[in-house]
Amino acid sequence: MHRFIYLTIGFIFLALGLLGVVFPVLPTTPFLLATSFCFAKGSDRFHRWFTETKIYKNNLESFVNERAMTLKTKICTLAFASIMLLFPLIFVDVLAFRLFIIALYIIKYYYFIFRIKTV
Repeated sequence: MHRFIYLTIGFIFLALGLLGVVFPVLPTTPFLLATSFCFAKGSDRFHRWFTETKIYKNNLESFVNERAMTLKTKICTLAFASIMLLFPLIFVDVLAFRLFIIALYIIKYYYFIFRIKTV
């Protein structure tokens, strides 16, 4: 049953990642990373298939092998995540929650700038 759930979620993330290729508003990389994770947990066969696809090789292979991303991928991922975090920051009026969101911003930018190499 767990394998079926992982595969189902993996295909949902794959569909979202493919939409991100077509629509620049959606980030492709996080969805494809989630796809790879779900397929690895759900089925060796689907994971092998996914890692041999062109979309994996173009978008994830350098990140998985070298822990590096293109500048465009970094910017798109950071922009999307920043916009999504902006909503609760603006609309939730709880100081502790706002401080938590601000800490997430700081950690996210630190990680992407200093821990992930730029190709």
